[in-house]
Amino acid sequence: MKIAVIGQSLFGQEVYCHLRKEGHEVVGVFTVPDKDGKADPLGLEAEKDGVPVFKYSRWRAKGQALPDVVAKYQALGAELNVLPFCSQFIPMEIISAPRHGSIIYHPSLLPRHRGASAINWTLIHGDKKGGFSIFWADDGLDTGDLLLQKECEVLPDDTVSTLYNRFLFPEGIKGMVQAVRLIAEGKAPRLPQPEEGATYEGIQKKETAKINWDQPAEAIHNWIRGNDKVPGAWTEACEQKLTFFNSTLNTSGLVPEGDALPIPGAHRPGVVTKAGLILFGNDDRMLLVKNIQLEDGKMILASNFFKGAASSVLELTEAELVTAEAVRSVWQRILPKVLEVEDSTDFFKSGAASVDVVRLVEEVKELCDGLELENEDVYMASTFGDFIQLLVRKLRGDDEEGECSIDYVEMAVNKRTVRMPHQLFIGGEFVDAEGAKTSETINPTDGSVICQVSLAQVTDVDKAVAAAKDAFENGRWGKISARDRGRLMYRLADLMEQHQEELATIEALDAGAVYTLALKTHVGMSIQTFRYFAGWCDKIQGSTIPINQARPNRNLTLTRKEPVGVCGIIIPWNYPLMMLSWKTAACLAAGNTVVIKPAQVTPLTALKFAELTLKAGIPKGVVNVLPGSGSLVGQRLSDHPDVRKIGFTGSTEVGKHIMKSCAISNVKKVSLELGGKSPLIIFADCDLNKAVQMGMSSVFFNKGENCIAAGRLFVEDSIHDEFVRRVVEEVRKMKVGNPLDRDTDHGPQNHHAHLVKLMEYCQHGVKEGATLVCGGNQVPRPGFFFEPTVFTDVEDHMFIAKEESFGPVMIISRFADGDLDAVLSRANATEFGLASGVFTRDINKALYVSDKLQAGTVFVNTYNKTDVAAPFGGFKQSGFGKDLGEAALNEYLRVKTVTFEY
Repeated sequence: MKIAVIGQSLFGQEVYCHLRKEGHEVVGVFTVPDKDGKADPLGLEAEKDGVPVFKYSRWRAKGQALPDVVAKYQALGAELNVLPFCSQFIPMEIISAPRHGSIIYHPSLLPRHRGASAINWTLIHGDKKGGFSIFWADDGLDTGDLLLQKECEVLPDDTVSTLYNRFLFPEGIKGMVQAVRLIAEGKAPRLPQPEEGATYEGIQKKETAKINWDQPAEAIHNWIRGNDKVPGAWTEACEQKLTFFNSTLNTSGLVPEGDALPIPGAHRPGVVTKAGLILFGNDDRMLLVKNIQLEDGKMILASNFFKGAASSVLELTEAELVTAEAVRSVWQRILPKVLEVEDSTDFFKSGAASVDVVRLVEEVKELCDGLELENEDVYMASTFGDFIQLLVRKLRGDDEEGECSIDYVEMAVNKRTVRMPHQLFIGGEFVDAEGAKTSETINPTDGSVICQVSLAQVTDVDKAVAAAKDAFENGRWGKISARDRGRLMYRLADLMEQHQEELATIEALDAGAVYTLALKTHVGMSIQTFRYFAGWCDKIQGSTIPINQARPNRNLTLTRKEPVGVCGIIIPWNYPLMMLSWKTAACLAAGNTVVIKPAQVTPLTALKFAELTLKAGIPKGVVNVLPGSGSLVGQRLSDHPDVRKIGFTGSTEVGKHIMKSCAISNVKKVSLELGGKSPLIIFADCDLNKAVQMGMSSVFFNKGENCIAAGRLFVEDSIHDEFVRRVVEEVRKMKVGNPLDRDTDHGPQNHHAHLVKLMEYCQHGVKEGATLVCGGNQVPRPGFFFEPTVFTDVEDHMFIAKEESFGPVMIISRFADGDLDAVLSRANATEFGLASGVFTRDINKALYVSDKLQAGTVFVNTYNKTDVAAPFGGFKQSGFGKDLGEAALNEYLRVKTVTFEY
């Protein structure tokens, strides 16, 4: 068909392009005149294609169609007029001229919301359904017969922009093309509009957008979002006109604590909080506004309303100055009427429109190698100087509002000064716990108090979960690309590496970890873990699946792997930073947000880690850290309805309780790494020197505070005595001492209660008749030191043969020469199955034993050899789910199946 397109904007441009792709001949385009020297996108596109373009400021004079305009239109011979978006009044001489008449797009479900502000009123009235209509133009106001309609759900926090961008724009383009296709095929219906339910509302203007406070919170929220961004719902407060944007009724976990903002006519004063401005309806329900435009046009975060201007202006580096000049050139191209772009040049006051915002964002993203930038950023920093400051903060990874204030505990130790945060970390800020509750964290080397650490309460958990949920659903974390997410994680790993000596020192102070081991394993493997999972971020992908076709149609089925949402991670005290990293890295790589509960006795590296996430540019709210007791913090995380996944490492008893709570609360996903009693079988044909060396490591590594420690060694009878002799000889060479000394082999146990438990454990062994070959006592010096201990003649029924010590206690049992299946039966006679090991030179025996051992990990002629790429997790009552490797990602993802029919 020969078509005349009458309209404007990107929407009109897209409809024009799609109609040409469909094979229609666009004989002419009628659009609005250039504004400030810039042509409308529809006219620009048509001119490129050589299609005649007409730019009339008006079509009528004194109620009559202009003859010259009508003549030029009629000369085109159009068979159909298509009006995708048109702000002008088109006379009936034009509307009725084509053989097929004229069709118009309208962004509401007619007859509801006739008029020019239909999207605004859809939201203002709180409609649950929205959509668009394509109708046959007549001489009325949006009253013509309907050709087709499509509807969509209106989400609770939709604005004009989100509803338009999500549905009305993309589906509206398809709808216009479909309507033209129906006309061409002679199948287009003409359905009279019903008058029942018909409404007409006028154009929303600034002067009519003032907020009426005498209504419920939901109605106020609908008014604000219905006027967001244009014209903007406003009120008077603090002797100026304030315009509110980005409203939500999702206030779960928010507490109205902050600075009061008196608002004339409001039911209650507003409250400026860290989350934004809390407002109240006459029903006492809350709503939250996140952005405020001041009377001078400056857009600010609502949480910064009482903070005044930005505290500091960044001093730009030479490279950043070059970038600033390149961005200045972009502004100059978009704003041709501005002679010179200065720091005070305002983007919008210089004539920029919404389409120019998109252009600026895309050009700057291209200039800055894909930097994540949003349209909202331009509104928040509308002058060139402010925009450059915002841009540089983003490039530096410090784009969040304001600097985080950190109250450090400083200690001069290990030839350096370590600076340790000691408060809760919620929503990107270090804060005191509810009621200023604290607990002591103790240095196990001498029993002294390192500092007081904030002790989270249930209300703090709710705040942290709310912050994580907001970051997941509304924040930048969910909007950036997977590759950018990986880039942030790589940056975090780099910062951890830069601070590795400080982190290792804190591990030694707080957990008693031997410094050299902490540097290599506690911290070193943590860095490797974040780098490994950073590389996975942009490689998480679904699949396409062939299914039975719904003949005569066809089907396409695909899967998507999506983050689960807010995750709770509960970590143990033996590897405070490494266990945090194993779970958190996979969690973040999958795109989730997290609330971390470190062990109450070892919280300091987790809080230092939180500080580094800020420096890395991880958006606020993505990572939250809550030191506190398991009975309060861990329990609340397990019970919380907004937490969708729990990752736990700890005892089997607590793991069972967590699993039950996760089931009862909201059937949340859970992975558990629990207790172990890992068997190590040493055959007579082994390399004995290596078996002794690795056997020592299997028990005494990290003071025996090791999840996969060999809880029981089975040594073949013919080498038993020699093995024991060599082990005792090596044990006596071990230096027990200050973990910060470089030649220390064995540091203090983690905390006093654990030391007491180890002494009781050894007393059990002696009482039941096992032979205590060496150790078994506390070392007579300050701190929580325990002697490396060896038991022999341990029989299967004994307490120490069945229960885990989680300390430096080697349990040795004999097995008869050649009795392979019997020793396997004994090794598997436990409810635990975390790890296991075998030493033999016989490859057939090694393969057979590794096949029969019931454990998540089997080490052959080695031990403790874990790697970030290899999955780690247990069988039986040692738990389920995996840390590390690709398998760990699945613990933090959900699979969605999508099926199309065509």
